[in-house]
Amino acid sequence: MTEAPPRSAAPSGHVGSWYAATANPAPERPPLEGERRCDVAVVGGGFTGLSAALELAGRGYSVTLLEAERIGWGASGRNGGQIVTGFNKTVSSIAGMVGPDEARRLWDMAEEAKALIADRVARHAIACDLRWGYFFAAMKRSHMRDLEADLAEWRGLGHDRAEMIPRERLGDYVASPRYVGGLLDRGSGQLHPLNYALGLAAAAEAAGATLFETSRVERLEAGTPAVLTTARGRAVADHVILAGNAYLPGIAPEVETRVRPRLMPVLTWIAATEPLGEDRARALIPADLAVADVRFALNYYRLSRDHRMLFGGGVSYSLAAPRDPVPLVRRKMTGFFPDLADAAIEYCWGGLIGISFNRLPDLGRVAPNIFYAQGFSGHGLALTGLAGKLMAEAVAGTAERFDVFARIPHRPFPGGRWLRTPALVLGTTWYRLRDLLG
Repeated sequence: MTEAPPRSAAPSGHVGSWYAATANPAPERPPLEGERRCDVAVVGGGFTGLSAALELAGRGYSVTLLEAERIGWGASGRNGGQIVTGFNKTVSSIAGMVGPDEARRLWDMAEEAKALIADRVARHAIACDLRWGYFFAAMKRSHMRDLEADLAEWRGLGHDRAEMIPRERLGDYVASPRYVGGLLDRGSGQLHPLNYALGLAAAAEAAGATLFETSRVERLEAGTPAVLTTARGRAVADHVILAGNAYLPGIAPEVETRVRPRLMPVLTWIAATEPLGEDRARALIPADLAVADVRFALNYYRLSRDHRMLFGGGVSYSLAAPRDPVPLVRRKMTGFFPDLADAAIEYCWGGLIGISFNRLPDLGRVAPNIFYAQGFSGHGLALTGLAGKLMAEAVAGTAERFDVFARIPHRPFPGGRWLRTPALVLGTTWYRLRDLLG
C-alpha cells in the first residue's frame, strides 16, 4: 500500500506529533536574560521539573524554571500517555535491594503518584483526556503466570482494583489474535501527556513560579548559592533541581561523572493512524483501555479521543534512528491488528526515555543543595510527578521520603562512555531472544 508521508510539522517549536497538533493553547515564554536571583532553580520543563516548581511555588519559594526548548518538548510531551501501577520491578525484588519496609514505602508512594495526577487534573482543571483502565496483555502462558504472580503481590499490598482476564473474555478488552489473556488494572490509565504538561506549567505560574523557555543551561557552578548560565543570562539559586532526565547535558563535572553514567537514553517511536471512526476503533479496544503487552521489548497502545490508534513500539538502544520509522511501527502494529493494514499513518514521532541499570528511578544529590531525578524506565508519567514533589519536600527541609528513593542502590552502566551502548545492545538482544523463545 502506498501512503502519504506522515505529518511532521509541529506548531510553536514542538516536535511533530499528534500531541503537538492537538495541544491546548499555551503562551510562548521568553528566554532568561540578565541575572535572576531565586530560592530554587529548576532545570527542565517536563513533568518532574513542573511538578517541583508547582510544589515549591505553592510553599512560597521563588522558583525559576529553565527549559532548553518549549515546555513539554521532551519525553513529557511525546510519550505513550500511559499511567502504570508500581515500578518496572516487583515489590519483592525491590525488597531484596532495600528491605521489606522500605519496599512497602516505595509501593505506597507509587500509588500516591497516580492519585497525585488525578488530584492535579481536578484541582487545576487540566483538560488532558484523563481516563482510567489498563490492560497488560499476555502473548503466552508464561506471561499469564507472571501476571498472576503480580496480581497476588498487588492484592497483598492492598491493591484490589485488578483481575485476571482469561482468553474467553479477552474480546471484551482487546481484539488481537496474538494474546491469550491478560491482567485488567482499573487503577492505571491514560491521558494526553503534552496537555497535562501544559496544564502543570499554567498551574505552576499561577502559584508564582517563573518559567523561561529556549533557555538551555550551558554551565552549572556548584556552591552556595549555585550559578546556572544560559546563552543570554544566569540564575543564582540557593537550591537546584536537575530534571532533564535523558535530555540532561553534562553541565557540571559532578553531573558528568556521577549522574549521566547511571542513565541510558533509549530511542522509541509512536505512530498515530488516521481517524478510524468510533465503531472501528472500539472494535479493536472495546473498553477504551490503555494496553501494553508483557515482554521485555514491549508494545504499548491506546485510542485517542478522535478514534485514532496511537501505537508505540520499536526501540533503539544505540540511538541509531531509521531514516523512516513508519514501516517499523506499522509492521508491529499490523502484527497485532491485521485489520489496520489499510489505515494510513498520519503522524509518527520519536523521542528519548531514560532507563537506569536496575530499571528503578534514580533520585539523589550531586551536592547538598543540588538534587536530581532520572531513569524512570517506562513508568515516568506517574513517577516523575512524585519525584518533583519529593525534591520539593527535600528543599523545604523534609527529605525523609526523598531519601527512601535515594537509598535504592544504583550503578553506572558498564563500559564507560564509549562501550556502555554496545554492552546494553548485547544484553537486550538476550532478552529479546527470551521474548521469542519463551
